[in-house]
Order: sequence, then structure tokens, then C-alpha cells
Amino acid sequence: MIKGSLPALVTPFQDGKLDLDTLKKLVDWHVDQGTHGLVPVGTTGESPTLSHSEHDTVVATVIEAAAGRLPVVAGAGSNNTAETVRLVKAAKAAGATAALVVTPYYNKPTQAGLIAHFMAAADCGLPIIIYNIPGRSVVDMTPATMGELAKHEFIVGVKDATADLARVPAQRLTCGADFIQVSGEDPTAIGFNAQGGVGCISVTANVAPKLCAEMQEATLNGDYATALTISDRLMPLHHAVFTEPGLCGAKYGLSLLGMCRDEVRLPLVGVTDPTKEKIRAAMVHAGLLN
Repeated sequence: MIKGSLPALVTPFQDGKLDLDTLKKLVDWHVDQGTHGLVPVGTTGESPTLSHSEHDTVVATVIEAAAGRLPVVAGAGSNNTAETVRLVKAAKAAGATAALVVTPYYNKPTQAGLIAHFMAAADCGLPIIIYNIPGRSVVDMTPATMGELAKHEFIVGVKDATADLARVPAQRLTCGADFIQVSGEDPTAIGFNAQGGVGCISVTANVAPKLCAEMQEATLNGDYATALTISDRLMPLHHAVFTEPGLCGAKYGLSLLGMCRDEVRLPLVGVTDPTKEKIRAAMVHAGLLN
């Protein structure tokens, strides 16, 4: 069930508070646009600035709004194993399809520490997608370590944000061909699938859900010519959204579509005027705006 275009869903705010009505509207929009699954309260969902209560509320709201129409992979990451376990249990209780668990950031565990951390999360009995993003967490899970974790029945896949396409076949060898591998990097999504991946947890898909879904479907059907044509439309948007922090760019793009305010929480701030111009131009190039 976890494949294709999986937007790392933004968390809408209004005057500093959760905007749950807009969140529900976004879920319905993604269903209509052909999105294959949703990933709330990851980094793009501003999880670092959500309270525990807000985090749980966003997960429960997305699951309720999806109403079984889409799988929901709930963000459940922390550099505190006990907190990770709490988040996974809450996601399970809310009815999530799976949990996305990031490699613990800042405290830099060893590979043995990573194994113990993820085993504790998986023992909760909800399928776990490992989130390997060494650029943010400053720790890299090796393919060998991932292979050890893949032996656990509830560790089922990885969101790979290393941008190293050679990781995909390496992880196929250590984890098995059925281990779910999805990209965490929009610009390399086609190459990732060509190496054995099955999807992308995407920031750009917040703004261009239909195009991202169509591109993913093309790659999964082996139609790389169509996928490349769509990618040519999306590539400027990938780069424009990430000119400044990606979630800020995604929210601004959504604001141009009338889907969501561009309000973010400190320490992040809204994108600058030059970046706004770049995002608007990229959305025109993609055919999302006139």
C-alpha cells in the first residue's frame, strides 16, 4: 500500500493555532488529485514546533479525514527513544497505516544504538518506515544495519534521503527486494525508482499533487519517457521550493493556489520576495498557474 506519491503534508496554521478545517480540505484535495498516501507531522509538517497534543491531533485529523481512502504514514520521530515509542503507540491507536521514524538526531547514536532504537519502536506492533536523512540527523544508517532491522516483521521500509542512488540496490541486497524503498529527495525520484524504489515522500507534491502522482505512476509502469516529460515540468519547482526551507516554500505555493495560508512557526519565517517570484515562475512553468 505504501508506494507512489506520498506528500509530506504541511500543517496549516491560523494565527498561531492549528487550522484543522484547512487540513481536512487538503486531505480531500489530495484524494481528488490522485495522491497515493499521506505523511503528516514530518519535518515538512513542522513537527519540531508542535506540542505533543498538537502532534497527536494532526495525526488523528488526517486519518479521520482520509477515511480509509489513502494510507497514512504518521511521523513519529524523536531523538528520545521513549518519546518515539509514545508517538508510535499514539499513531497505532489513531489507526495509522505505518509510522515514519527518523534516525535520532543530534545525539549521534552508533549503529548498535540505531538498532536498539528502531527495535523498540517496532515492538509497538505498527509497521515502521525508517527515515534515513544524515544531512539533518548527522547520523547515517548503513545498508548492513538496515538489513539487520529488516528482519523485524514490523520494520517494512525506508525513506531514503541520502540522495545516493547507489543505496537503493545496496539496500535491496541487505533488506530484500520486498523491502519498501521510497525516496526523500524530489529531484532524484525518477532515478530512485529506476534503481528499485517504489515512490517518493515528497515536498513538491504538496503543491503539485496530480503531476507528482502521474510521474510516480509512470515510473511504476516502466514508462520513463512519460515520467521524464513530467519531471521536466516539475524540476524548476523542486529547486524553487527549496530555495529557502522547503516547508516554507510549499506553504507559499499552496497560498498561491488558495489552498493554505503561508503561515509558519518560528524559528522559520515566510519566504523572501525573490523566492516568492521564483516559486511563482516555477508554478507557471509546471502549468499550475497562468
